[in-house]
Amino acid sequence: MSASIISKTARDKLPPRREPYFARIRTGVYVGFRKLAQGDGTWIARRRNESGKQEYHAIGAFEHFDDAVKVAREWASAAEAGISPTSWTVKDACEHYVKHLELHKGKASKADADGRFKRLIYDTQLAKVELSALRTAHVTSWLSKQIEIGDDDAEDEDDLRRAKDSANRNLASFKAALNRSLHDRYVLTDAGWKTVAKFADVGRRRQSFLPAEQRATLIQACGENIRELVKAMLYTGARPGELANASSKDFDIGQGTLTLDGKTGHRVVSLSTRAIEFFEHATRDKIGNAPIFTNEFGQRWTKDLWKKPFKAAVTAAGLPPTVVMYSLRHTAISEMIAHGLDSFEVARMAGTSSEMIDKHYGHLRHDRMRAKLDAVGIL
Repeated sequence: MSASIISKTARDKLPPRREPYFARIRTGVYVGFRKLAQGDGTWIARRRNESGKQEYHAIGAFEHFDDAVKVAREWASAAEAGISPTSWTVKDACEHYVKHLELHKGKASKADADGRFKRLIYDTQLAKVELSALRTAHVTSWLSKQIEIGDDDAEDEDDLRRAKDSANRNLASFKAALNRSLHDRYVLTDAGWKTVAKFADVGRRRQSFLPAEQRATLIQACGENIRELVKAMLYTGARPGELANASSKDFDIGQGTLTLDGKTGHRVVSLSTRAIEFFEHATRDKIGNAPIFTNEFGQRWTKDLWKKPFKAAVTAAGLPPTVVMYSLRHTAISEMIAHGLDSFEVARMAGTSSEMIDKHYGHLRHDRMRAKLDAVGIL
């Protein structure tokens, strides 16, 4: 009678030996336990292939017999289905997909996918995971880490929306790579990634535009210190964190400009005549690195400091709770586009790309063009 390896109690009683103790799990397929002199022991799978030869595959250490059986079954099923017996990792799958894109889609598609994988996969622990061992938790964790943004980046809830939108595109590319390996029979199943879902409702254009009357009401409802930051956002279309970090030396009254540092790096923002007057007043009696905008205690604004007073002003002004600090940036950019500034000018002001401006604000330019066409009155 063969020795039992089903329970830990039974395995503990086995004498150590190099030859594994095997148990049949189905016809031609066995799972074996190698009892070591020290340690918990290791598991191995065995199958008889089509030519009648025995094949072996080390499957690692498991506490429970059923877990070892599951992995042994997966290995045997993959071998029977003709899945490559090589150790095919996540990185292998991504590189395989990049080569496929170059051959079938062209250099641009290849460069896009390769760039994503270099940034997000190749140098991570995920890259080393064998595709057959990839689990939903691996992919879910990888996706979640992409939206873990710190206070310096998380200007408002819209930053999170954009981070999720970007993560969705990365997930689509990653899944395409994994599915290519499934198609080419490097792995038996897509169970490790199929059920990972993208973030929902994150690619929509923000609609929190504040017309002139609401802007005036909001400014009136603001406390003195937060009011200055609100006005600065409306004058410049800048991110609140960029303005919070601005110092007196960054305002050049002679040139009528404000220098900002943000996500897109260093930029110089042109100011309107009214904005120049505003910043001249805001920087009066301030020199050098003194912050332009502070709370009532003289501290530079941060998200944690501006969140409550701004929310209180929104409530006092009778505006919907969906209005956030980013709504001011959205409003300023919308007004710039609606009054004829081109995408390049607005992108430079706001510290973003002209493609983003066209994507999210191009409809305003069409509205303005329509009004001009209506004035022509051809028929």
